[in-house]
Amino acid sequence: MSLASSRRADTPPHLGDPALLAALALASVAVARLDAATALHPLLPALLHRTRLDAARRQAAADGHLIDPWHLAAALEGLPLRAMRDSERIMDAGAIQDAARLALDYHGWLVAPDEDAEDAVLVVLAALEGQRPYGVPLLDAAWRAWLWLERGGTRPPLRAALVRRLGTAGLLRAPLPLTGAAALGPDQPWDPPLWIPAFLRAVAAEAGTALDLLIEMERRWLAARAAVAAGRRSTSRAPAAVDLLAAVPLVSATTLAVALGMSVKAACAILDELVRLEVAVEVTHRHSRRLFGLAGLAPLRQAAAPPRRPLPGRGRGRPREVPAALDVRPEPAPPAPPRPGPLERRAFAYGDLEAAMQAVDAVIRKTRAGLARLAGSGPADADAAGVGDPACPTDRSPR
Repeated sequence: MSLASSRRADTPPHLGDPALLAALALASVAVARLDAATALHPLLPALLHRTRLDAARRQAAADGHLIDPWHLAAALEGLPLRAMRDSERIMDAGAIQDAARLALDYHGWLVAPDEDAEDAVLVVLAALEGQRPYGVPLLDAAWRAWLWLERGGTRPPLRAALVRRLGTAGLLRAPLPLTGAAALGPDQPWDPPLWIPAFLRAVAAEAGTALDLLIEMERRWLAARAAVAAGRRSTSRAPAAVDLLAAVPLVSATTLAVALGMSVKAACAILDELVRLEVAVEVTHRHSRRLFGLAGLAPLRQAAAPPRRPLPGRGRGRPREVPAALDVRPEPAPPAPPRPGPLERRAFAYGDLEAAMQAVDAVIRKTRAGLARLAGSGPADADAAGVGDPACPTDRSPR
């Protein structure tokens, strides 16, 4: 390291910089709002699961490995990679497999690092808790993160240590993965006076996204619970299935069966019933290996093309041109309902959610191990390793 770069690394940016102060205020407010909303919230385990997966995906993207969030969710459920090739994104199955493997590796750093990884995280955490030139936890964490990377430190343990540092500094009571991943993208500046505000803005954006997700999850979950609760026996497993659908982006009947301790056939019946009630949507449009998401939280349905079916009255050749007079514009979406309060939340039991999340964590560990074994295999071998749901076929027959 040259004398000039050494002097730069030892001198944090001046606190009076307006851009730095604006970014700090933005991040502080966003983190405080998220902490207030998530403290003791019953859906916190579900939010942690979704945000950790999304954080791992964003971190992989910042490191040059792009993967669509719904491709990652489908990979977790064992959907064969050949089924994920029909996408507007030009990406082959091998690239999807590599990106999914890296994302799940980053997920492991955030959730359950092994012994060696834990030692590396503790080293970074000690560095983050070292010199504090500002006396402001967010600014000090950003400065020490820059210093760690400038001196050759690696990214995965830094990200895991940042999550813990926000907790030890009293900024977040839950280990939500705010790591400022976007600040490490290839188009970001590296000089500290520019990078530190970019990092704080990235943290603010992550906190805002997590809060928006929590609010939307809460609305969709309570509406779904109310839809399935009427007229059911107290032993019905449909409400617990709704809990799991709120917690994970996509779920298969196999995962649902393991999480709720039932047969795959019974899980298929519950999922089909939830689809009929418009509580859930099927996002894969396949005869087998079907995946489901909670209505309103599964945008893969818009990205995945449904099976091609002949339209009534249509012959061979190109489709008929629709006259302009018959072109009906979609109606605007109705306004979102008000956010539920604590009393509305207490009307439901949350006991099944924690057990379901443990089953989902087991699926992630299994998928991570499977992708690691397939690291030297081709896409065809990866397809053969898909788990899916061959025992849960749809009732649609080919026409």
